[in-house]
Amino acid sequence: MGKNRKGDTGWQSARWILGTVLFVQGFGSAVTQALADTSFGVAGLLRAAGLPQWTDLVVGAAGLALLVWALVRRGAQRRTHV
Repeated sequence: MGKNRKGDTGWQSARWILGTVLFVQGFGSAVTQALADTSFGVAGLLRAAGLPQWTDLVVGAAGLALLVWALVRRGAQRRTHV
């Protein structure tokens, strides 16, 4: 893997935070839309823009991808510091 660059900690934190927000907003919005027929947060913005409901799942999947990336980077950093 690549070397741990100085300042990478900020990017790692950003991956965790953005991944969590997108995951919750995307999948949470999809579930709320399905169960309560209402949208919030990102889903509300996507509906106002005229995008279909499946875009919520795309947002959630993007969040999941960022969380997996952050988890993989965390594991790689732990292995290099042992």
